[in-house]
Amino acid sequence: MKRRQWTSAQKARIVLEGLRGRPTSELCIEHQISQAQYYQWRDAFLANASKAFEIGKHSQREERLVKENARLKRLVADQALELKKIEVEDLA
Repeated sequence: MKRRQWTSAQKARIVLEGLRGRPTSELCIEHQISQAQYYQWRDAFLANASKAFEIGKHSQREERLVKENARLKRLVADQALELKKIEVEDLA
C-alpha cells in the first residue's frame, strides 16, 4: 500500500485543529491517521513554534551569507584573472 505524503501546511492545519480543542480521535478518523502520528506531529509543531518569531534573524543571516558569497566569488574571479595574466605573460 502506498503511503500518503502530507505537506507541512496540511500537518500544521491538522495539529492546529487539535490544539483549538477538537477531539483527537475525531481528527484522526477524519484524516485517516493514527493518534500516535497526530501526537508526533503535534510535538514537532510545538518544539519548533519559536522559529515562527525568528523571521528577522533568518533574513539577517541570509543577507550576511549573500554578502559573503559575493565576496568569495569576487575573490575567485580575481584569482582566475591573475592566473590568466600569468598564462599570457608566459606565452609572450
